[in-house]
Amino acid sequence: MPKLHDFLHKGSFSSLQASLLEMNPVDLAQELEQMDRGEMMMVFRLMPKDLAAAVFTYLDSSLHQHIVESITAHEIRELIDEMFIDDAVDLLEELPSNMVRAIINNTSSGTRSLINTFLKYPENSAGSLMTVEFVGLFEDMSCKEALDLIRHSGVDKETIYTCYVTDKSRHLTGAVSLRRILLSDNDCLISEIMHSSVISVHTSDDQEEVAQKFQLYDLLAMPVVDREGRIVGIITIDDIVDVIEAENTEDMELMAALHPSETEYMKTGVWELSRNRIVWLTILMISATFTSMIIGRYEDMLQKAVLLAAFIPMLMDTGGNCGSQAATLIIRGMAVGEIHLQDWWKIVWKELRVGCLVGLMLGALNFARVSIFANNGFMVDLCVTITLFLTVVLAKTMGCILPLFAKFCKWDPALMASPLITTIVDTFSLLIYFAVAQMLL
Repeated sequence: MPKLHDFLHKGSFSSLQASLLEMNPVDLAQELEQMDRGEMMMVFRLMPKDLAAAVFTYLDSSLHQHIVESITAHEIRELIDEMFIDDAVDLLEELPSNMVRAIINNTSSGTRSLINTFLKYPENSAGSLMTVEFVGLFEDMSCKEALDLIRHSGVDKETIYTCYVTDKSRHLTGAVSLRRILLSDNDCLISEIMHSSVISVHTSDDQEEVAQKFQLYDLLAMPVVDREGRIVGIITIDDIVDVIEAENTEDMELMAALHPSETEYMKTGVWELSRNRIVWLTILMISATFTSMIIGRYEDMLQKAVLLAAFIPMLMDTGGNCGSQAATLIIRGMAVGEIHLQDWWKIVWKELRVGCLVGLMLGALNFARVSIFANNGFMVDLCVTITLFLTVVLAKTMGCILPLFAKFCKWDPALMASPLITTIVDTFSLLIYFAVAQMLL
């Protein structure tokens, strides 16, 4: 970066251009983000069109609007035409609608038609993720003809390592790797060396399902087909990495009772952060009034047996922790495809047994602890121990049932995470506690 500054200040633009060509687009984008806006625009304009398009896709979204506003309509057209179509669509989805219209009006007719087609696909669908820059071959091509086609058109494609085979109506019939084409005889037909069983997705499939298929089959690219089975584009692994990160971030925020946000933390205002948190905090605070109502209902019992109140925090915390453990494992298992809804009975039965074992161990340890270090009386110790056992069993069971119920209702299972389960388990643990106390004391 100091070298770029030196070239700029000395006016050595030819040396600056030579240095830019030697740099990786990702590194160059990171360095541009550290410059002031004026220097950044000078460097950006000195880049060749293809390098500028590559760097642009890696720049922070806050700089996209500044660059688009600073360059001419002709430069916008060149920039968009050089970008892969999926990157161009991602850019347009970030910008204000008036700027999107201006950009689309300044692009070539072919690019404009493609962009409009992509913008019609639902957000977070396979259609919105795909790119049309792929190598398409026909079944009756020879390997020599296929290589000639790849040499001629491959420079503008997002990937050439996997080529997709269609019939004359563009129905997807197979896939073949570039390696297999290179290693086969020139006269060999593509239909003889292709794999006919191709893993594909539909344009309307959710991006999370697409990511799961990539992970399951260890793919670098996957074709996207329409309702008639015609290939319309491909999705590459670099887009799926972004999807996985976005989906994991959303799940983490939901599990922490946060409203999902697409903005980075350091670039999010205090008001927006507060707004994202207050909704669930309000819901949980109101739901926690049930615990206050239960305690108020058994106020007379607490006055007669004051020692009971001392164990309420321990019982509620243990129940909440046990429920959170179970819920986290179930939500994670469903997210990575290890747990399926049809196995709900096996899951509940397993967590019920786990709860019994954990409850017995924690109950025994607690009984020994209170017997040795406190003088509460045998019946009080027994009451706390029985409640602890039942609370752990209940928490483990509810920790697996609630995410499964959310999945059955087609909600995000991450909604049923720690805060919500803790609140529910707290309510039931108090009911159990006072019920046991009434029987024993």
